[in-house]
Amino acid sequence: MASVESQYVARGRVDAEGCLVEADGPLVNLQHACGGDIGGPLAIPELLGLVAKSREFGLRLSRQFGAIDGEERVTAWAEIEPRMAENGAVDTVELRMSNWQTEAYDPDSSEATDLLHKSLRRELSELTARLDPQQNLLAVEVDAPDLTRLGMAMETGIGRPWTDFVSFPGNAHEQPLHWRLLDGAQCTVEGSKRRWKADLEPLGRGEPGAGGFRLSLSSEQALPLGQFGTSGSSATVPSLGRDLSPVLRQPINRIIANAETIRTKLAGPLAEEYSDYAADIATAGQHLLSLIDDLSDLEVVESEDFVTAPDRIELADVARQACGILGVRAREKGIQLVPPTKGETQLAIAEFRRVLQVLINLIGNAVRYSPEGSQVWVRLDRIGERAMICVADQGQGLDSEQQSRVFEKFERLGRSGDGGSGLGLYISRRIARAMDGDLTVESAPGQGARFTLSVPAAADLRTEERGDPAVPNKDGG
Repeated sequence: MASVESQYVARGRVDAEGCLVEADGPLVNLQHACGGDIGGPLAIPELLGLVAKSREFGLRLSRQFGAIDGEERVTAWAEIEPRMAENGAVDTVELRMSNWQTEAYDPDSSEATDLLHKSLRRELSELTARLDPQQNLLAVEVDAPDLTRLGMAMETGIGRPWTDFVSFPGNAHEQPLHWRLLDGAQCTVEGSKRRWKADLEPLGRGEPGAGGFRLSLSSEQALPLGQFGTSGSSATVPSLGRDLSPVLRQPINRIIANAETIRTKLAGPLAEEYSDYAADIATAGQHLLSLIDDLSDLEVVESEDFVTAPDRIELADVARQACGILGVRAREKGIQLVPPTKGETQLAIAEFRRVLQVLINLIGNAVRYSPEGSQVWVRLDRIGERAMICVADQGQGLDSEQQSRVFEKFERLGRSGDGGSGLGLYISRRIARAMDGDLTVESAPGQGARFTLSVPAAADLRTEERGDPAVPNKDGG
């Protein structure tokens, strides 16, 4: 994504656990107004969502966000940049704020209603662009598969009017028109079968648009099935991961976005029962997305050509990253995650991304089924030529019959209503075995459970260079 330099009014840094560990300028006051503290979890809802997206996909984002600071409505432009650790995973996320504006806010006014509509448009847009006062492109970000070609064209055309890249049926006037005439205009995009609505939000004080514009493209039409074409048998039996998943995710993401906007009271005060209803809707939507992800993964791991990309990795780094990702969830449940200690190391031959996927599933399950006030440990080990990583909890444990069934497809051991699909452990074991490893369990009723992922061990390069024999750990042979 292309961008331009701005005059920043505030900066901040979010750590691997989602905490705002550094901030200055008005960002500090806004964090406090939203109920957070410096050093605590980032509490600004729209900004938190952008940071999570940046971390998940490793993308640099440039977007506007809004929040309520007491009796004032704040809008600002955020540049969000993930910083990678040596292992290639996202470590911290840098925040830079510009175009910070405040205005009086009355939740019962028409202006407040307009602000709500703007917030919803931002959440539902599938293309977002920053424009200068002449409507020339400064930055662009695309979320829809059928807008990928448009996004690439816009990125290579930074500095040109955005209207050069779309068509306005029935409008033969020279473009770009005045922004008020284009706000709400219908347009078409080459490569997409959907019709799009353009929303232009003026930025800056004084004359509207003095600070440029925020362009959003959204569509009321769902992404058509088969938009990208299929061949062979997949033309009659669509692939969940390739064909159905994008179609399903789009409307579910809309539901979640609307529910989160209501839940976080971005439009002003709201009765708690309605906020709770919205939270239930958002949670249900997240569970449905998780199910779609699991079914897509199931299709991948059960395909005949499924392989992993093994490499030399450090299991301790993967474990610490997994604990960082799930740290906030664990704290919310009053559970302490105990990752490998600093300096502890265990080299292995496996695919970093797939090991992380397995560990997130194991640790997530441990957090979900452990009692408040308990601990979940992540430990490293090695036996012979096998490197191992173990996730142990203080939950109810499993009897012998449950242990024999826990890795079966759709097996939930009678736990209904927990949002799980019963596929996580089945998929995790398939991934482990595809890496020439395995996933096993040891447990007893009332004594918690220990899930152990084993993969081929890797020798220490320094030992190999010296020509010394590998030195096993205390448990190794």
